[in-house]
Amino acid sequence: MATKLEPSLEEGESPFAESGDYITEIVKENLKLIRHTKGYSLDKLANRCGVSRAMLSQIEQGKSVPTISVLWKIANGLSVPFSELLKEKRQEGVHVMKAEHSKVLFSNSKVFASRALFPFLGNRKTEFYELILKPGGHEVAEPHKTGTTENIVVVTGKLRLRVGEKVVELDPKDSVFFKADVAHEYSNPTDNETLMYLVMDYTDEIG
Repeated sequence: MATKLEPSLEEGESPFAESGDYITEIVKENLKLIRHTKGYSLDKLANRCGVSRAMLSQIEQGKSVPTISVLWKIANGLSVPFSELLKEKRQEGVHVMKAEHSKVLFSNSKVFASRALFPFLGNRKTEFYELILKPGGHEVAEPHKTGTTENIVVVTGKLRLRVGEKVVELDPKDSVFFKADVAHEYSNPTDNETLMYLVMDYTDEIG
């Protein structure tokens, strides 16, 4: 696994399950490429995204494994979709994504996990994820790019979702669609794990 730094509440690190080293390599290369393409220094990017210069440097060196929230902050600071930081080299044909090689990201608290169910290749407007929220888990998501929407269906367990000031509760087979360009929160009010699937749609083609 990648070398761990002392985590802070906002910039903690979590292992990416068994695929950690592989994902760390992808993230570090994409981050360096995008940052250099935009002409941002580490200091400028740190000011734009709210992630420390030291943390950004460690990620670019492959010495730190960023959490979901840190990657979102970096993506927002770079003004690129989240998936741009995880994009692989383009391949043609059929893409089989074996579960054991999945890109799994964790929250700082490790109660929230997100698994990409699509290849990070080419241009797209839609992304597909599996989400797991542990019993009693709570995850706060910052606003995404203007016009971004989320469509979630609960498979097992229960989801309490807050979008702005509105709170809804979903049971298995329930689904919800909402504009995700405002602050939103996912909570699991039960003693059982919650499994969900998420389709995220952007107004513009990404990648």
